[in-house]
Amino acid sequence: MKNRIPAISIATAFFCTGPASAELSANIGWASDYFYRGILQAPSSASAGIDFERNGFYAGSWAADVNDGLEVDGYFGYGKQINDISYSVGFTGYYYTSDFDDSYQEVNFSAGFKTVGLDVAVGEYDNFAGPTQIYSYYALTVAHQGLYGKYGVFSRDFDGEYIELGYGTAVAGIDLSVAAILASSDLVGESTESLVFTLGKAFALD
Repeated sequence: MKNRIPAISIATAFFCTGPASAELSANIGWASDYFYRGILQAPSSASAGIDFERNGFYAGSWAADVNDGLEVDGYFGYGKQINDISYSVGFTGYYYTSDFDDSYQEVNFSAGFKTVGLDVAVGEYDNFAGPTQIYSYYALTVAHQGLYGKYGVFSRDFDGEYIELGYGTAVAGIDLSVAAILASSDLVGESTESLVFTLGKAFALD
């Protein structure tokens, strides 16, 4: 298994609080360490993205500095919330401007009830000249008033698990978060404990 599994940053995916009714929005962010799914992608990473949403359908792109070039993600799908229940299904592709890593493509599913959310991803990793690898990812998140805890695990050709505990809030229109991440040795080669700070801002584009 590669030591890098890309994805949308913690700050963008979990804490951006821009206007939900905006059809076209953008976001910018910075992380003291860019982690995703328990794996370090790069230290001190800046990011930016753009999103379009209408009647539950969404599409967007997001890019982050991974020191050796850029990670560029593209995604689309459909999501809906009915009272305390939410769900979504979509596709995400992760691509790179250098040899930092090879491409990933995955189908994403999520479901939530009140403060509990389940995320599932099933994907393929191109693996440079090696055989294509198939992976599954599962994460259970519990969140309340800015505090959250997450347990994530990989299966099939990828192995490993991690726990993430954090808090996010908005101050003067800026999204701030701090998270402690504990990853297993199967995931990163050796068990790691990390403390990550992020900040970001989302805004509507008229």
